[in-house]
Amino acid sequence: MRTLPFARWLLMLCFACAVARSVARAAPADYFAIHVVDDVTGRGVPLAQLQTTSRASFCTDSNGYVALNEPGLMDQDVWFSVASAGYELPQQSYGFHGLTLRPVAGREATVKIHRLNIAERLYRETGQGIYRDTLLLGKTPPIEQGALNRQVTGQDSAYAVPYQGGLFWLWGDTSKVGHPLGNFYITAARVKLPGSGGLDPSVGVNFHYFPDPASGFTKQMSNLFSEPGPVWLDGLLVVKRDGRDQLMARFARTGKGMVTLDQGLVTYNDQKEAFELLKSVPLSERRMALNHQVRVLSGGVEYFYGLSPFPWLRVPATFEAVTDPEAYQSFTCLTGNDQQTVDRDASGKPVWTWRKQTQPLSRERLAELIKSGKIRREDCPFALTDVDTGKPVELHYSTVYWNEYRRRWVMIAGQNGGDTVLGEIWYAEANAPEGPWRAAKKIVTHKKENDDMTFYNPVQHPYFAQEGGRIIYFEGTYTDTFTGHVRPTPFYDYNQIMYRLDLADPRLKLPEPPPGLSDAKPSPNGAS
Repeated sequence: MRTLPFARWLLMLCFACAVARSVARAAPADYFAIHVVDDVTGRGVPLAQLQTTSRASFCTDSNGYVALNEPGLMDQDVWFSVASAGYELPQQSYGFHGLTLRPVAGREATVKIHRLNIAERLYRETGQGIYRDTLLLGKTPPIEQGALNRQVTGQDSAYAVPYQGGLFWLWGDTSKVGHPLGNFYITAARVKLPGSGGLDPSVGVNFHYFPDPASGFTKQMSNLFSEPGPVWLDGLLVVKRDGRDQLMARFARTGKGMVTLDQGLVTYNDQKEAFELLKSVPLSERRMALNHQVRVLSGGVEYFYGLSPFPWLRVPATFEAVTDPEAYQSFTCLTGNDQQTVDRDASGKPVWTWRKQTQPLSRERLAELIKSGKIRREDCPFALTDVDTGKPVELHYSTVYWNEYRRRWVMIAGQNGGDTVLGEIWYAEANAPEGPWRAAKKIVTHKKENDDMTFYNPVQHPYFAQEGGRIIYFEGTYTDTFTGHVRPTPFYDYNQIMYRLDLADPRLKLPEPPPGLSDAKPSPNGAS
């Protein structure tokens, strides 16, 4: 056996030690903590991006922290530009928004930024590394799984309803840490309500995902067919069936090119903890597409009102009605079998009312009617206008709920276009779900420094409302998808972010909305 020369042995030992040090986790004291906070509330700001002159980029976690231990940047002055959509660093140097910090291991610097958004960004709810930097700094995150929960790295489009004393939460496509293809058959989780073991929504949400025992990843909740193709759910609701609560939803199965191959209704099986096929309906049938829904009492009848993005579809809140396409009604001014005729009163104005055996309107159809001159925008109850500029606000999707604090129906909506493709969020209110919807105020932007991101499918969570409805919560999907560039934000991309809105904010003072078009009241059975 040959003996290695001492010099070579020493070199190999040094190399092994270097490798060991490189893979060993640095101690909290080895990091310089940068805490980006709201200059008014002092709360950490998620999604603030700091960049050096060498283009090294760092993004704050949900506590507003960056844990810095970067060779070449420690123990000397370092310039950081600071940017966060809807926020601004007050200090400027030669037109740049940023500041100089001296990173020293074991120390912490606080950076105060000013919120321009009316709504406040709170935290990321899903994905890997929600509290990554908090953990690296040796601090305790407020949620149970601050680094990784059930291997989930990304989730698209949330729905949530009260069910069995808690919340039943579901998402669409779900990314997986161990493979480029994740779950395309709906991911779901249980959530405890605040006051019943759940967190205060200002702190966070603990998701208890339904697990796949074989892989430890999330369970496929809607794998209904032997044929391949993602199966998505929407219109999640709870209705009485034979005296018990039945959780159910609408499904759509897609194939190549995202072409819809099948649609219909599913019911949730509590024993199997999965959705089961109830019935398919023709692809031409659009009357069952409630999307996000709200429970409403109108004319002495309880209904589910569906939104996409306005409440122009409803069905009585019974299992028999929800499963019968003929029981659905559309709020429209169109009549006749061809749906081309505008119903008008004696003065020539369109008559908007609930009609049976009528397919619901869509954003595209409504825009076509206005563009063709068949109806005027001012005669349409769904005509939001920017209260600051007077410009029309065309919506993508929204949710509407009764708000006790404002004593009105309040809408949180995403804009179709605007300053970003799908990244602008608006607030509006009306005296009835049917409207008229008129004045709107922008509350969130996802545009910054010649860059933009999308934030689509916003959803309110009325069961999280606080102080008599004064504080409301909503979330949406944050991603670079649809922006025209491929510049995803690490950890945050394709995930859910929670915001809150204080309805007492003087910037939300809107003109008195017109009288409502119905006697609709909130259902005593709740939002869902």
